[in-house]
Amino acid sequence: MSLRDELPSRWRPLFRVLGELDDGIAAAYAELGIEGVRPRFSMALMFLDSEGPMTIRRLAEECGVSHSAMSQSVTQMRSAGLVASTPGPDARSRLVSLTDAGRAVVPALRAEWAATEAALAELEDELPYPPSRVAGDLRAALDRRAFAARVLDHLRRT
Repeated sequence: MSLRDELPSRWRPLFRVLGELDDGIAAAYAELGIEGVRPRFSMALMFLDSEGPMTIRRLAEECGVSHSAMSQSVTQMRSAGLVASTPGPDARSRLVSLTDAGRAVVPALRAEWAATEAALAELEDELPYPPSRVAGDLRAALDRRAFAARVLDHLRRT
């Protein structure tokens, strides 16, 4: 047993299952012969294909991740030969564009995205309470009262 497992966690099982879903996508990539692409790259690569070059900041906003996370992903995608980057419109920005290798993989990523959505719909049909509903219900509860407020209230009670 690891030290991590000694700490109680209601979230750990969820994160493990979500990790398994990501691992399943990565395994599908390997089976399809898609190399150098991680599941977290697919959205960025598809957006670059449809919209053309973007700054790292805009790509991060479109993908719903932090600038730092996207910068790290761009570095990894560049190392894999999927994207190129050049100085952006101002001194602090970088403009990211697809390489021929990145462009070549996008049709497979679009097909995988559709297949993943179909597989998730199938999985949800097997469950008594679909995860997409859980996400919506969580969002509504957090809109009523922020998570930080909930945590702080429990800290103040101790």
